[in-house]
Amino acid sequence: MKIAFIGDVVGRPGRSMIKEHLKKLRSQYSLDFVIANYENASHGFGITLKNAQELLSAGIDVMSGGNHTWDKKDVLPLLESLPMLRPHNYPAGVKGTGCRVFEVAGEKLAILNIMGHYGMPYVDNAFRCARDTVASLKNEGIEHIFIDFHAEASSEKRAMLMMLQSQVSGIIGTHTHVGSDDFQIARGTAYMTDIGLTGCRDNVIGMEASVPMERFLTGVSGRFEVPEKCRKILQIAIMTLEEGKCTEAFKLKIFDDGRVFRTDAWVEE
Repeated sequence: MKIAFIGDVVGRPGRSMIKEHLKKLRSQYSLDFVIANYENASHGFGITLKNAQELLSAGIDVMSGGNHTWDKKDVLPLLESLPMLRPHNYPAGVKGTGCRVFEVAGEKLAILNIMGHYGMPYVDNAFRCARDTVASLKNEGIEHIFIDFHAEASSEKRAMLMMLQSQVSGIIGTHTHVGSDDFQIARGTAYMTDIGLTGCRDNVIGMEASVPMERFLTGVSGRFEVPEKCRKILQIAIMTLEEGKCTEAFKLKIFDDGRVFRTDAWVEE
């Protein structure tokens, strides 16, 4: 099967790039399933029903979340009614789930959403949650497992790879909005520390630059805003999975001026 992953979709600019390009990409690369992280999709903070429906209709099959999952009031019923995840390691009793299994190309594919610890809200241990959930899925006979690891620290993401390489099909990081240059296939597991945002590329993590600049200069913060006009980028990872392993992977960076850059993952046996 061929699956794709799109990282943090930031506001209207990110949604517009998905609407413009994703259906063509699905056809061009024969994609069977597309995952996208929604936590910044509605003006940079959380997601609304309208924007969730917009992204799903644009060609996304399931959406993963993060620390901004809860920023919009209407997210709670969406976690029950739509193919939407929140980090799986929130404590028991929190609405929604961070793990779902889908039928894709005649096989089962599990999507697992995990959130890290450094700089994040209080959650249960990410590594024990991931380890135990993957073991449970394996016991159910599910071979294809993809993880969106939503974390600030690159060390946490790398440690997750060391723990789960060869056991899952892919681990790709989100949250920093800054793409990393380490796409690889390690013992059958596709890995990238952070896929980077989809949205504005000429500001600060997809937000208008003046507020973060003022914060860094003075220590005084303000409200982050997604620019109405900006230069945009779509970042998408495409992976071929066979018998639970990733056999081929590459990343596309698509710019709104027509440029497209492809980076192939290197293979570590």
